[in-house]
Amino acid sequence: ATVCLDSPKIYNRGLEKRLISSTIELFVNRLDSVESVLPYEYTAFDFCSEKTMERPSENLGQVLFGERIEPSPYKFEFKKPVVCGKVCMRTYSTNNPSDKAKLDFLKKGMLLNYQHHWIVDNMPVTWCYDVEDGQKFCNPGFPIGCFVTEAGRSKDACISNFNEKDAFYIFNHVDITIYYHIVEHEQLGARLVAAKIEPKSYENPNDDKPDCSGGPKFLKNKHTGEFKITYTYSVNFAEDKKIRWASRWDYILESMPHTNIQWFSIMNSLVIVLFLSGMVAMIMLRTLHKDIARYNQMDSVEDAQEEFGWKLVHGDVFRPPKKGMLLSVFLGSGTQIFIMTFVTLFFACLGFLSPANRGALMTCAVVLWVLLGTPAGYVAARLYKSFGGEKWKTNVLLTAFLCPGVVFADFFVMNLILWGEGSSAAMPFGTLVAILALWFCISVPLTFIGAYFGFKKTGIEYPVRTNQIPRQIPEQSFYTKPFPGIIMGGILPFGCIFIQLFFILNSIWSHQMYYMFGFLFLVFIILVITCSEATILLCYFHLCAEDYHWQWRSFLTSGFTAHHPVLWIHHDHGAHIFPIYWHNWLLCLFLVCYQDL
Repeated sequence: ATVCLDSPKIYNRGLEKRLISSTIELFVNRLDSVESVLPYEYTAFDFCSEKTMERPSENLGQVLFGERIEPSPYKFEFKKPVVCGKVCMRTYSTNNPSDKAKLDFLKKGMLLNYQHHWIVDNMPVTWCYDVEDGQKFCNPGFPIGCFVTEAGRSKDACISNFNEKDAFYIFNHVDITIYYHIVEHEQLGARLVAAKIEPKSYENPNDDKPDCSGGPKFLKNKHTGEFKITYTYSVNFAEDKKIRWASRWDYILESMPHTNIQWFSIMNSLVIVLFLSGMVAMIMLRTLHKDIARYNQMDSVEDAQEEFGWKLVHGDVFRPPKKGMLLSVFLGSGTQIFIMTFVTLFFACLGFLSPANRGALMTCAVVLWVLLGTPAGYVAARLYKSFGGEKWKTNVLLTAFLCPGVVFADFFVMNLILWGEGSSAAMPFGTLVAILALWFCISVPLTFIGAYFGFKKTGIEYPVRTNQIPRQIPEQSFYTKPFPGIIMGGILPFGCIFIQLFFILNSIWSHQMYYMFGFLFLVFIILVITCSEATILLCYFHLCAEDYHWQWRSFLTSGFTAHHPVLWIHHDHGAHIFPIYWHNWLLCLFLVCYQDL
């Protein structure tokens, strides 16, 4: 059962108690589409709106995700059915530029398949329909309408009686069914466990007194003159004895069965981890142990001069890297993000960041990032001091402002674009000020504190002395050069996460709920292990080739996992299965490339 952190509400008709209500309020959220990256507020499409009530407060995560929850004129009395209730009527005239612009925007929304997102008792109002293999899919949204082309082709939302060509069909009526569960006995009231909707289209003969009869309501693409849209609704109540309030989200989440694919992906990733672990164990326990034992048994300097490989660069391996300032700053910021990700996923696995707690995931991540400035400053300062750096002020300032500044600048530019397009994803000016206040007033001082303790401690002591004159690096083969090695090192970790990446990106771009945090946390651990082992292997191979510039290469080997083009992520059915087999032969290619070592 899904852990829901919203408090239960009890409904009952005719009982006047403080914790029992008979009025069910319906809230509306922003509209989005899988064919467009721009969400819009509910009022942007000129639907029926409620202007007398205040908007509910939203947390930081909801604002960052572009949610805009507003009250609606749809209000129901518990266990009081309504048949074809009128909400409002909109009249448009193509001769009026303002009306024509509103009508064109509504047609654009139907053309791009924009979806409503309604909320009842903190539950998404779902549109459930049958899909292939007799399964039922419950979508937490429903379309505002559909478009039939001149050739008669229509989108998925159009049904069989929508046969008018080059026309927009408007879903101006909704049938809402609210399911409830009795608490102990009926006198104590009931809790809502589901809200399902079925959008319909009706051409009412009388718009003043609609009866939800007649054919579907459509608008010709080249319509001129006056056009009226009457929005109506019907609501029914049904008791459900099977669904409990604590598990009321399950019917939505279970309609997206990915569990078998998830386990198959994890088993495939574990095979890669076992392979890399075996390689690292063989190098550490056999090759290095044997080489060190032979090195310790040498009797003369002449024997040492006959050695080759990684033993020849022992005097240069701890030489400070070029651009050590930048490397230490990146490592400090990476530590901050790593701890933030680990703690956020851990809390999500415990159920504290469930879909019922809207915006909690992003809020938790932002707050943790702000509070984790101390580890970032400490790691950056300690490493920079170990590299022999002396510009500690520059190091502290870059750690506090470089990476966050780049992200905020990109975010600010994108926000300006969204603001210019009138999208609901554009953040208000007050939220931008709040984020800047969190950054400058909390994260930056904590970074300075961490850097103070990092510079106060002694630098890392290396086990060998560094030569004064750098050793000449011999000519490298193609596979040991920096760029090919970095690319190959990033392929294996990416192969462990691309299935989860597919589901995450699919949830984001398809505006679905992601809830499989247990799988995500396990894959995150596998990713960390795979990146570490792949970096160790490549570092050993490059040292054997007498290339001692390993610091930046080790950092970029794992970091390049994030830069691989997502060529495998398709929306075609089953397209995410093929890469599981495809990248297994990369293991063989990996061994062939380094067999001469």
